[in-house]
Amino acid sequence: MFHWNGPLPEPHIRTLADMNGVLAAPHNGPDDPDRPLYFMYRDLALNEEDRLWLSARSLRYDMTVIPPGVIGPEFVKTKGHYHPENPAGVRYPEVYEVIEGEAHFLLQRPDASDVVLVKAGAGDVVVIPPGFGHVTINPGKVDLVMANLVSTAFSSDYAPYAAMGGAACYEMADGTFVKNPRYPGTAAVRLAAPLPVPAFCTAPGTPIYSLVGRERCLRFLNRPEEYIEAFSECLRDVGENCVCAPRP
Repeated sequence: MFHWNGPLPEPHIRTLADMNGVLAAPHNGPDDPDRPLYFMYRDLALNEEDRLWLSARSLRYDMTVIPPGVIGPEFVKTKGHYHPENPAGVRYPEVYEVIEGEAHFLLQRPDASDVVLVKAGAGDVVVIPPGFGHVTINPGKVDLVMANLVSTAFSSDYAPYAAMGGAACYEMADGTFVKNPRYPGTAAVRLAAPLPVPAFCTAPGTPIYSLVGRERCLRFLNRPEEYIEAFSECLRDVGENCVCAPRP
């Protein structure tokens, strides 16, 4: 069980049946369709004061646990979603922290004109900039535990990933990336580093929960139009690409 000092509600559970439309190999075998794949603990707060502060600013703190394993030929992953536009016409961002384990954040533009892989370990903070959908993959052998802060002014949109059979690439259990044939192009995935963004107070090793109560640091989650330049720092290339090969 992961460490959390506050009240913990029952999790929302994503099952194999829930994921069937976004998999490299749709489920049709002997696996139990009710097999739990990951667990989402939403709207957490250590105390009532923090809960009220977050609620008054339309913010939410969540934790997600993704056990290690495979779904057919690929690593266990989240379903994938996009965020809608805010009233200023800019899509809402999100910020994640890896608490335990390792994570591969696979980001993409809706047309897959830009597909980005961010490899993150414990203590890393990853900002999802406006305009990118995202899937999180557990490529390790232990539980991936991560937290996120996000606006409550919208609901995530899972439909585009379901309509396209998942992300533009699938990360297979042997570590290779295989192209989803429903997307045009997507020959390569660019690698980016999880970097600190001073405007968002995302210093390495700083828990994102410590930003609760610091309005200036979290304003970007609801007012992304004020931070366009800062978002350009979130996905800085490391000078390498990862081949997304056609399916055999």
